[in-house]
Amino acid sequence: MTKDLIIQNIDSLKSHFSINYSIKTKTETFTEQLFYTLFDKNAPLSESIDQLERLFKDISAIACKKPHALCDSMWDKYLAQLPSVLEKLNQDAAYILENDPASNSIEEVFLAYPGFYAIAIYRLSHELYALDLLLFSRLMSEYAHRITGTDIHAGATIASPFFIDHATGIVIGETAVIEKNVKIYQGVTLGALSVSKDMKNAKRHPTVEENVCIYANATILGGATTIGKGSIVGGNAWVTKSIPAKSIVTNTTTTEVKVKELR
Repeated sequence: MTKDLIIQNIDSLKSHFSINYSIKTKTETFTEQLFYTLFDKNAPLSESIDQLERLFKDISAIACKKPHALCDSMWDKYLAQLPSVLEKLNQDAAYILENDPASNSIEEVFLAYPGFYAIAIYRLSHELYALDLLLFSRLMSEYAHRITGTDIHAGATIASPFFIDHATGIVIGETAVIEKNVKIYQGVTLGALSVSKDMKNAKRHPTVEENVCIYANATILGGATTIGKGSIVGGNAWVTKSIPAKSIVTNTTTTEVKVKELR
């Protein structure tokens, strides 16, 4: 098969695509510029915001399915939300510092905590989701997923402050609701009991009320499932029904330990 024929075959197979792959790298650049603008003390704000606007409009020109003028106007709405997002992230960082004995400074939380990074990108992508820029928000979320191993859907509703420790392996679905002062450890899943396309607009993921702590590898499923305020969900627990306030949920599997005698 000649090169020209191979090119023709590939071209015919991708003829129905309307994908502009540059949107992935543009979104990653936009995300890092957001972090620089919001968190670097020396960032020249006026210049940085102008650069963000240019990047935003480049991306929205590809991702936005509305008339051009309406897509461009979304930047002003997004920009207006950034002070509120930063206020929430400052609360999140302070909560992590307060609760993690391994944390040494607020700077360490901002710069080196994958849990904070995942929360930050969730909050920034959530504002895109609210503007109906769904592809843009998803690409930002997937960037965080790749970097931190944490998969938080931009559509989730998460109050501040919120604490994620270690981060890796956490999954939080689109319709999950998490109230303030919740702590989650690695491997936790807030997922759906079942999945089908006709559930698109249904609440598929759990609600976690205030002051709940969910330990490593717990799985909580279902849109009708609520974890009552002040509860503790132990590691490796499997929860598909609502839990009353101030409950302790434990995995009843026991581990037997035998000591081998040396001869």
